[in-house]
Formats: sequence, C-alpha cells, structure tokens
Amino acid sequence: MYLTDRSQPVQDGPDQDRRRGPGRRVAPVVLVLGTVSLITDISSEMVTAVLPLYLVTTLGFSPLGFGTLDGVYNGVSALVQLTGGHLADRVRDHKLLAGLGYGLSALCKPLLLFAGGIGSLGAVLALERTGKGLRTAPRDAMISLSTPAANQGRAFGVHRAMDTTGAMLGPLAAFLILRAAADGYDAVFGVSACVAVLGVLVLVLFVPGKRKGPGALEEDGRAAGPPVRGGEAEGPAAGPPVRVREALALLRLPRLRALAGCAALLGLTTVSDAFVYLLVQRRAGIGEEWFPLLPLGTAVVFLLLAVPVGALADRVGRRTVFLAGHASLLTAYALLLWAPATPALVPLVLALHGTFYAATDGVLPAALAGLVPEHLRASGLAIVGTSQALARFCCSLAFGAAWTAWGDGPALAGSAVGLLCCAAVAGLVLRPAGGNR
Repeated sequence: MYLTDRSQPVQDGPDQDRRRGPGRRVAPVVLVLGTVSLITDISSEMVTAVLPLYLVTTLGFSPLGFGTLDGVYNGVSALVQLTGGHLADRVRDHKLLAGLGYGLSALCKPLLLFAGGIGSLGAVLALERTGKGLRTAPRDAMISLSTPAANQGRAFGVHRAMDTTGAMLGPLAAFLILRAAADGYDAVFGVSACVAVLGVLVLVLFVPGKRKGPGALEEDGRAAGPPVRGGEAEGPAAGPPVRVREALALLRLPRLRALAGCAALLGLTTVSDAFVYLLVQRRAGIGEEWFPLLPLGTAVVFLLLAVPVGALADRVGRRTVFLAGHASLLTAYALLLWAPATPALVPLVLALHGTFYAATDGVLPAALAGLVPEHLRASGLAIVGTSQALARFCCSLAFGAAWTAWGDGPALAGSAVGLLCCAAVAGLVLRPAGGNR
C-alpha cells in the first residue's frame, strides 16, 4: 500500500516554463479559502483556548466530564463529515455545503453565553461541530480539485498555514480579552461570534461558486473548460447525481481502505489538544491566566512548517512524512511523562505538537489526490476524515476515564504505548512496494 501519490505531474507548457515559482503553484481559490479559514479559526480558537479551563475550573467539570464533552466536540463533526462530503458531491456545489457549515458554526458561538450545564453545553458544541463536519470535506475538495496531483502537499500546506495563522491569533485575542474584561469568558464568546460572521461573509462574497457550463468560472477563478488532468479543474459540472452506493463503493479501493484504517488506528491514541495543554500546565506549573497562550505555541510551529513540510511530502513521499509526524507526537508524550519541569519543557512539547500537525493535517488529504475520482473527491475525503475523527472521539472518552480513575500520568503512558504500537502497524500496512516511496 502507498500513502504517497504516484501520479505524474501535469506537463507544463511554454507559458508555465516562464512563470515557475511557488506562488504559481497555488490556485487563487486556495488562497481565498485560506483566508476564510484564517478568520474562522480566530473565532474557533478563541473559544477552544479557554474552554478547558472554563469547564474544569469555573464550572467544576471532572476530567471524565470534560473528556465526554471534548469527545462530543470532535466526534459529532466526524459523523457529519460523511453527510457533508456526500451532499457536496451529489449537488455538485461544494461552496454551498461549505457555506452552510461555516454559517451554522457562527450561529452557535453566541449560544455559549447561555449554556451552563453539561447538557446545554454538549448540545451547543454538537451543533458547532456539525457545522465543521459539513464544511470540511467540501472545502478540502475545492482545494484538491483546483490543484495538480503533484502539488497537493504544497497546496494543502499553504491552506493549513493560513488556517493556523488564525489558530495563532485566536488564543492571543482570548488572552488579551481575559486580561481586559471583567466577565472575561462571556466577552471571549461574544467577540468570537462576531469574527465568525466575518468569515462567512468572505466565503459568500469571494469564493467562486460551482461551474454551470462553458464560459462559467472554475473554483480557481479561471474560465471553465474541459477537466484538466491532474486535478487543476473541478470535476464534471453535469451528470447524474452521485448515489450513496457509489460513495460507499470507494471502500473497495484497497489503498483508500488502508489509508482510512491507519488514520483511525493512529487516532485512537492521539490525545486531544485540550488534554495536552492541561498536562503541560500541570507539569510546568503555569498560572491560569497564561493558559490561553499554550495553543499559540503549537500554532506558531505549525504555521512555520506547514508549507515546507507539505512540499517535502510531495518530494519524498507522504507516508514517510505522515509517520514522522506521529513520531514527533510520541516524543512530546515522552517529555510530558519523564522530563523534569524545566523552563525548556513547555516550548519543546509545543514545538513537537506543532510539528505533528504540520506533518499530518495537510498531508493526509493530499494523499487522496490520486486515489479518488474527481466526482467523488469530497466523499473520499469525508471517509478518511471521519475514520480519524471518530477514533479521536473514542480516545477523548477513554483518556478522560483513565485520568479520572488512575491519574494523568498512567493515562498518558497508556496512550504513548498505544501510539508506538499503532505507528508500527501503520508503517507495515502503508509500506511501499516495488521500490516506490
């Protein structure tokens, strides 16, 4: 099995030869979608940065209760991804489904102001994650379909870098609001709602819609024509609706099935970000007022590495980079378990955490470029993304229960051992054959 894409790049014409350079390899739609994700992530990460501390210290949730909510936060989007991906392929309008997802998430932000119990919070977070689930596969499909197969890693790296810029600015904004406002958490939730609306407006106004026929615009803003080999143009604009049976038939593809299975296997031992930051705070003795800045460290490293690591994956193989990212996460677990609480512990763990995301978050969807037909691209992305997210949902529940029963150290040790074993299995399943990467 191969995680890396072996498709040959599109042959450049004379014009392309004169215009080589990184900027020419990224379609305009990737940059616009990156801007939408940047703004939306500022909103989302403002909430995510303060939510663990808000639930555990202000509302008094136990680790098990928080793990349940965190699992809902990640698990609901996983289930909805399949629906979002299939509907986007069926109606052949990725922008419409992505817009509905972004809009629903924005609508849920102000509702956090009125949720105070585990039931109401769970309902609001489930709706917010429903929006994320609806938008993820259509958005990634637009990126994939506007990019040649040989440059998928770079395109997703650029998008993830812009997305991570928002993830970097969100915690910083939350930190400043908490220091300045009397009712800090309510202020964070209110400002987050306003920023989310701005992201929806950018999507509606600046992302091109679906192609309706000759002369219309493609998703990268150029005049529509016949589909371009290598994924430069969106798939067919007309034809019979995609049926559920066709989407499920993708699981018959051995390479896609192996990729989805390995993503799920590794997700079962991937401790959620919120738990990682709580562990870092406990190990290093960081004050509560500084807690919202911890995601900033991860985001900075992710931002710096997303594009070069994505380009590296295009050259050396996406399997190699994907597994190396999980090795970085395993090293972070080891530091949290056994390293002394020195000043260097926090930046080291956060740097490894950011490296993990740079080597996996964009590389995984990039690996699908040569595996899934264009008219089923969103469905294929949803299948792999759902398998990973559902596994992380289970991990959140299990980690929260283990922390409650035995403490944070044994819970993390179990995750570290599991990750080591699962990475070894994934390396065998995704092992190249015949001398190819």
